Amino acid sequence: MKRPILIHPDPRLKKVVPPVDDLSDELRQLADDMLETMYDAPGIGLAAPQVGVMSRLIVLDCVKEDDADPRPLVMFNPEVVGASSERKIYEEGCLSIPDQYADVERPDAVKVRWLDRDGNLQEEDFDGLWSVCVQHEIDHLDGKLFIDYLSPMKRQMITRKMQKLKREQARA
Repeated sequence: MKRPILIHPDPRLKKVVPPVDDLSDELRQLADDMLETMYDAPGIGLAAPQVGVMSRLIVLDCVKEDDADPRPLVMFNPEVVGASSERKIYEEGCLSIPDQYADVERPDAVKVRWLDRDGNLQEEDFDGLWSVCVQHEIDHLDGKLFIDYLSPMKRQMITRKMQKLKREQARA
């Protein structure tokens, strides 16, 4: 089931969410719903707070080639446990901040540990787009948006655009 995606500014997007204690069928269904919502948007990552659920859950799939098989990842309680000293700048966007993009500098590669949908502990190294995406989504779980890396003026400008968009959507 597709879920509505919250648009910034929304106070739920700025909250640090608690860890998932127990992997219930309800949370697994949420993960499936989030994947459907992400693919439909279309996007490459989505965090539970973006659909109004305050749980440490992210989904991502950074496979972009048409002839490649999708690789949907579901991560409960993801955490970065290692990061490269080399940093890269990537242009980022966000489903909660539609049609706005900006350069963000992050570690080029990260090691992430998480629980999969069956409760098994997983650990994997990510680089390139996967690294950017997983860091961006984990930031959502800590109440941080990609615009928080920008100058106050740029952040304010984007926030005003989102407020205007929300007013227009409310009138529609």
